[in-house]
Amino acid sequence: MMERRRMGAALLVLFLGNLANALEVPLDLPQPPTITHQSPKDYIIDPRENIIIHCEAKGKPHPSFSWTRNGTHFDIDHEPKVTMRPHSGTLVVDISAEKAESYEGVYQCTARNEHGTAVSNNIVIRQSRSPLWSKERNEPIVVQEGVSLVLQCRPPAGLPPPIIFWMDNNFQRLPQSSRVSQALNGDLYFSNILKEDSRNDYICYARFPHTQTIQQKQPITVRVLNQAPKDERKPTFLIPSGPSSSKMVLRGQVLELECIAEGLPTPEISWSKVSGDFPAKRTSFLHYQKTLHIVNVSESDAGEYRCTARNWLGSVHHTIRVTVKASPYWIGGPPRNLVLAPRETGVLTCRANGTPKPTITWTMNGIPIENSPKDPSRKVEDDTVIFTEVQSGSSAVYQCNVSNEYGYLLSNAFVNVLSEPPRVLTPSDRVYQVIRNNRALMDCSSFGSPIPKITWFKDTTLNGDPYIQHDNGTLEIHVAQAHNSGKYTCVARNSLGTYENHVYLEVKEPTRILKQPEYKVVRRGRSVVFECKVKHDPSLIPTMTWLKDNGELPDDERFIVDSDSLTITDVIENDEGVYTCIMNTSLDHDSASAELTVVERPDPPTDLELTDQRERSVQLTWTPGDEHNSPIQKFLIQYEDSLHHRGHWHNLTEVRGTKTTAHLKLSPYVHYTFRVLASNAVGFSQPSFPSRMFKTNPAAPDENPTGVDGYGTEHDNLVISWKPMSGLQSNGPGLQYKVMWRQKEVDKEWTSVTVANVSKFVVSGTPTFVPYELKVQALNTYGVGPEPAIAHGHSGEDLPVAAPDNVQVLVLNSTLAEVHWEPVPPKSVRGRLKGYKVYYWRERSLHKHNPHHMEKQILTFSGNHSHGMLPGLHPFSIYSLNVRVYNGKGEGPPSPSQQFETPEGVPSVPSFLRITNPNLDSLTLEWGHPHDRNGRLAGYTLRYQSVNSSNELGPVKELALPANATAVTLPNLKYSTRYKFYLSAKTDRGAGPAISEEAVTIMDEALMPQFEVDVGTGNTQPSHPIARSPPLNPHHKVRPATPAFGNVSSSWAEDGALISWEYWGPERNVYVEYVVKNSEGEDEEEWQKEYVNGSQNLMLKGLKEGLSYRVRVVAKGHSDQTLHHSEELVVMVPAMASRQVDIATQGWFIGLMCAIALLILILLIICFIQRNKGGKYPVKEKEDAHTDPEFQPMKDDDCTFGEYR
Repeated sequence: MMERRRMGAALLVLFLGNLANALEVPLDLPQPPTITHQSPKDYIIDPRENIIIHCEAKGKPHPSFSWTRNGTHFDIDHEPKVTMRPHSGTLVVDISAEKAESYEGVYQCTARNEHGTAVSNNIVIRQSRSPLWSKERNEPIVVQEGVSLVLQCRPPAGLPPPIIFWMDNNFQRLPQSSRVSQALNGDLYFSNILKEDSRNDYICYARFPHTQTIQQKQPITVRVLNQAPKDERKPTFLIPSGPSSSKMVLRGQVLELECIAEGLPTPEISWSKVSGDFPAKRTSFLHYQKTLHIVNVSESDAGEYRCTARNWLGSVHHTIRVTVKASPYWIGGPPRNLVLAPRETGVLTCRANGTPKPTITWTMNGIPIENSPKDPSRKVEDDTVIFTEVQSGSSAVYQCNVSNEYGYLLSNAFVNVLSEPPRVLTPSDRVYQVIRNNRALMDCSSFGSPIPKITWFKDTTLNGDPYIQHDNGTLEIHVAQAHNSGKYTCVARNSLGTYENHVYLEVKEPTRILKQPEYKVVRRGRSVVFECKVKHDPSLIPTMTWLKDNGELPDDERFIVDSDSLTITDVIENDEGVYTCIMNTSLDHDSASAELTVVERPDPPTDLELTDQRERSVQLTWTPGDEHNSPIQKFLIQYEDSLHHRGHWHNLTEVRGTKTTAHLKLSPYVHYTFRVLASNAVGFSQPSFPSRMFKTNPAAPDENPTGVDGYGTEHDNLVISWKPMSGLQSNGPGLQYKVMWRQKEVDKEWTSVTVANVSKFVVSGTPTFVPYELKVQALNTYGVGPEPAIAHGHSGEDLPVAAPDNVQVLVLNSTLAEVHWEPVPPKSVRGRLKGYKVYYWRERSLHKHNPHHMEKQILTFSGNHSHGMLPGLHPFSIYSLNVRVYNGKGEGPPSPSQQFETPEGVPSVPSFLRITNPNLDSLTLEWGHPHDRNGRLAGYTLRYQSVNSSNELGPVKELALPANATAVTLPNLKYSTRYKFYLSAKTDRGAGPAISEEAVTIMDEALMPQFEVDVGTGNTQPSHPIARSPPLNPHHKVRPATPAFGNVSSSWAEDGALISWEYWGPERNVYVEYVVKNSEGEDEEEWQKEYVNGSQNLMLKGLKEGLSYRVRVVAKGHSDQTLHHSEELVVMVPAMASRQVDIATQGWFIGLMCAIALLILILLIICFIQRNKGGKYPVKEKEDAHTDPEFQPMKDDDCTFGEYR
């Protein structure tokens, strides 16, 4: 947004500049002279170079030039060293053999033609001067320490005045401060002098800018004595003197006020304005507040200014009264040229001001106006000249001179009387481009006399919003939009004619950054990408520029600039900064910035130091390393115990990242070395260098072993174990363990033993599984550890000696029973009770045909249970069971076995189901009894239903069959129909799962093989032994293949063998198979298939000549298995079919075709000749004319000549 505002401000400045331009007369028209370039009023020249005094002017005709020097005519022809440049008034003075000072003086240039005379300013030529310093001998200055001192420079007067500075013998500037500073006049002031101010090379230098020379004053020596230093004192002013002073400054110049004070201690200077405030944007304080600096002074800066010098002993004030004067200055600019048509009226205005008020005088063509020829059309009124009804030939140049005691202003303005039709000076067909929503300015700079009136058109006259027409002809659109684009016409009119000019406006879309780069934090060595996606007007050519910290990107191949991104690889710390993407077009630009912060793991801490050393503690301090832009979050303190674990570092403690010291609690008998690691968001630093070693003295143990436990490995022992202590925990040499035990609630005294270098102890001869109290105490050469805590354990276990009593079984259903028992007395368990195990097994089925099963099963129950469930039992069976208790050692004796019976259940699926003896309207089903009857069979249930060709099921029919039945014949079935059968066995408890099968009623019973389903394996097998195959689907449908085909025959045709047949089956998936018939003993090829689409014939094409083929017709079922196939046919392919000869390769045929083609060509030629000769005649006559018998057949066959046109 700020960039767009700056762009708008620039356009506004350009627009205002166009309005402010003086009237320009085309140079091809008559006009008085105009001074276009001249040397400055005060012109200081370098005596070593030629003098060039500029005077350039324009006019029609081109003006001639002359000069005056010191008020008299300067005759260039009599000055051999002076030349005037061709077509110019500029003078060049050759001073190679002359002194420049001989040409000093006041020069004025005059440019004249037949329409008037223009004059330049008075140009004062002065030679620059850089005189040498007068020879002098500077005596050493000896002062007492604490007094003030002024070292005077006093350079020789030069033109212009020199620039002063103080340096030493080594050309180094002398240091300045609030105590030592250089005044505006070049002197060096010491508010109070110190011993270190003693030196012998205080040198004042004067640099003369025009000649670029430097003059040096003789060195000054200062010796400071400190025998009796000066007492402290309040401030007094060194300059200016007295309580007040005055200062005059000219408007527009720089105001410099200076106050330098002495005192001890050094005073501080402050400034205030008595009657107002400082102009903030124009005021600055220099030389350690000693100089008040105000630029571009205006009348409002006049008044009283006060400077104050202050130290702790007091203060002093000085008031400076400032008055502001002004040399003449224009109000609204100098007079402007005036172009008038005959009998028009105009005004020349010369408005200026100054302090004191300036006087205004007019001259015409360089002659005072009162001495000029009288002109009734001209009237002078102070600062204005009024022209009324001017006449041709009254053109002239008028000079306005404004002066007071501080300077003057001289301006030329011509009055040009012309009669000129309008013209437009703006080039035609100029294209203006502007960004949408910005101001558009289209120029129509014109000239004519009288002044033409400007009118703008775009389809219609442009008046009112959004168009603004300015006095200079410029058309403004304050907020340009896309629809403002197009062709514009400006028309200039006056009384002498009309002139048109066309310009074009193109309103472009602004450049916008759609995705700005984002703030990035990246680790050193990684890569970072700043994205800068931009949208711009497609007709403008964009240029992407990236800056770093408002400067160019480093010349480094790590910086990769793409069309919409900046990638920095292998980032280093110097890459930190603000990155700015700038998208420039010829009309606008947009920019966005983002900052890059490079982070890294912190540097390791340094300067580890141990302080406050005590028996069990020490204080560790350190200096943090560089954070690398990521604050340190914590410090990790590690230690190495070179006595017990040399080379291994252990974490001791952590402290916050803001701390640099830690109080460490230590253990006895350790040789400590410490190191510190710093951690920030990136990670841990490298470890610091280790500290010096700190050794703690041995002591008795502070703690005892942990993890004390007691258990038995045998029925008569107790194993006491513990976690061994580390060397750090031992607190000293000679670590041992005192192991203590006693039987709980039996022994009062502890039995103990002392061991070393072990972590367990075995107590033998203990009673079986009794509780013990245990203790393990640490001791070393320096004493014993604290009183240990009591742990508990048991001696070893033995097998239980009793079985559960009163075991009972409750049968819940045919597959579930519940068993109950009484718990075993705890003493009989002889260990920790873990639970009970129920052993149960199936003795036999209650059905005589089922075998016995003796495999035992085990169910485990926790020790707090006295009953449990036995799931998954077989119905109609006899089971046995017993119960045993077990502990950590093993199982006890079993309880007396108990028997129970399970009631009947539903039977399993019949063992097989097969379909035999199919007839046209009947089928026979055979099946096997279930493998698991689970009771006494009560019979079978058969359900069946028909299935049509679209697999829709018909109504279900149900048939009850006796238990001893294994086959049934179903009569009265539909012809050639598929049926689905479901057979299940049942007991008094209900029906079991069903077995299912499918079959189709057929016509010829002799061809139907018998199939059966083996339920146990899921395989389909014929009654005679064949290899079994896995089922094709989960339900394995068996469909008998039937001879549903008849009247299969073949005949030979031109295209191949035509196979025909009749088919009565329901399947629609029919195809013809064929294979080459081989001799006996040869391997046959695979059968080829040709599918039939609903018809009952098929043409076999592509059969090879002279071979015999075996052919059959096949019908497939829904499971892609063959249901029916016809008898095989043998088809013989003739060795040479009469119409199979490829006559295209025969020679006679080729010759015949060439003869026919030639004959057709001759006929075409004859027809063409006859048509050109004669004319048209009836078709019938033309046909009768052709009696050639050889021609007629060709006509009939080809049809080319069947009609004439």
